Amino acid sequence: MTYAITQTCCNDATCVAVCPVNCIHPTPEERAFGSTEMLHIDPRACIDCGACADACPVDAIFPVDALSAGQREYADINAAYYEGAEPPAAEVEGPNFHAWGEPVFERSLPSDFGPLRVAVVGTGPAGMYAAQDLLLHTAAEVTLIDRLPVAGGLVRYGVAPDHPATKKVGDTFSRFHSHPRVRMHLGIEVGRDVTAEELSAHHDAVIYAVGASTDRRLGVPGEELPGCLSATAFVAWYNAHPEAVAQGVDLSAERVVVVGNGNVALDVARILVADPEALAATDIAAHALDALRASRVREVVVLGRRGPEDAAYTRSELLALKHVPGVELVVDDHDPRTAAAIEAAGAGDRAGVLKGLARARTDAASPAGGERRIVLRFHSEVVEIPGEGGGVRSVRVTDGGGTVDLSAGLMLRAIGYRGIPVPGLPFDEASGTVPHQGGRVAGLPGSYVVGWIKRGPSGGIGANRTCAAETVGTLLADAVAGELPAPKGDAKAFRRLARQRNRRVVDARGLAAIDRAERDRGRRDGRPRVKLATVEELVATARSGRLLRLTR
Repeated sequence: MTYAITQTCCNDATCVAVCPVNCIHPTPEERAFGSTEMLHIDPRACIDCGACADACPVDAIFPVDALSAGQREYADINAAYYEGAEPPAAEVEGPNFHAWGEPVFERSLPSDFGPLRVAVVGTGPAGMYAAQDLLLHTAAEVTLIDRLPVAGGLVRYGVAPDHPATKKVGDTFSRFHSHPRVRMHLGIEVGRDVTAEELSAHHDAVIYAVGASTDRRLGVPGEELPGCLSATAFVAWYNAHPEAVAQGVDLSAERVVVVGNGNVALDVARILVADPEALAATDIAAHALDALRASRVREVVVLGRRGPEDAAYTRSELLALKHVPGVELVVDDHDPRTAAAIEAAGAGDRAGVLKGLARARTDAASPAGGERRIVLRFHSEVVEIPGEGGGVRSVRVTDGGGTVDLSAGLMLRAIGYRGIPVPGLPFDEASGTVPHQGGRVAGLPGSYVVGWIKRGPSGGIGANRTCAAETVGTLLADAVAGELPAPKGDAKAFRRLARQRNRRVVDARGLAAIDRAERDRGRRDGRPRVKLATVEELVATARSGRLLRLTR
């Protein structure tokens, strides 16, 4: 029996480091690393030790014999990656299963080097991978800063609630929240409460991991109508983001149009038609669960401007979409190029996953009851959202040589994220990123970037691990070269400054109180947690929990 990597693979390569027979590829040392949608286990070399499954931060690795019906295809995907490749060569004799390379310590400081004080702005995966790297490889003291009064970033507010395994990577990061060399200041925003200059004045270096918090626009008439939302806002709404509107998403129409062909588009389509009672066992926002229980949505049409061979979603997410209980996945065959691409696709191609699915033309009118379904419509783009100020009633899309108005009550655009300027840092408007060299902010010694604000909105959670390694490596090289400006203030001075500017700062004890409260609420409702959905609730809970502990 061998193991197989499945849908939730985060690509951070933790499994690679523990495999005793080097059977997981591509590794970070290989050129293909980062270009594949997931990592793969070679069934010819796997010795069934289970080390990779134990180390996986997102529970993506299982024995092949234990795969569920919906996961069986992943055994074939893992094996197919190695088809045509040379079988593993016999290793040299010795106590190890395979020959290991010489150890490399690329991100470390000389033993006589004093501890650095580094601020990390952003507590999502990019920021936490950078913090983890610093804490494990150096004696650095890390200040964690986030504009929200709770940590987590993309893991807490971007991962779909029905992907609980992916959220488990947050447990890996949360171990560092209470690390003795970590100081936490949540609820502090750079540009509002403190300036970039003030941050740099109190730290040897500052790493900005602020992500890409806004979305791209379609640029079509009617896009400002009520009922035209970004997928960013919709995801924030169902994940209880404190800046999302708790009410206001209208699910009274039977059809929703989602514009985009990436994983986010599939996420929002799946949530819209999923069984609300299944979602009730997740950490979905209470207000979103109530709205979905009352929803009349029966069909979600996912629009792709190009063909199925060029879709941006991963093959693993599309495979999972085929197995959503009670939801039919359909391909719209309005354009003959779609069928031709599917039939010509190989087994390992994205378009090949669509073979065998039902094909139908999407009617202009909304569906009348029946089974819930997701319709993948390729070679089609939005040209206008007709209507007055009352809201979305239809979406005009290309249809062959003409257009057709698809009746809909909600349109979600999921065509990509975009970074926004950080006050005090240079910004490239074209790419939505901060200009840098290996993570070093151009023209600002001691300032660095990591994650989507560094490389643009591409790559999943695990991609941030190698991204952070590069940035931390650059920072440490600058430290050794004496190129970091000396700070003028110390950690206590920054703490005083932060609390002078914002009296509602949440620290590690406050964050622990929030976590306890949410888990307690979840236990009462039979859920993993029930999130606090407003800044006021989060801050009040952090304060009350902290005071309770101090009085014991």
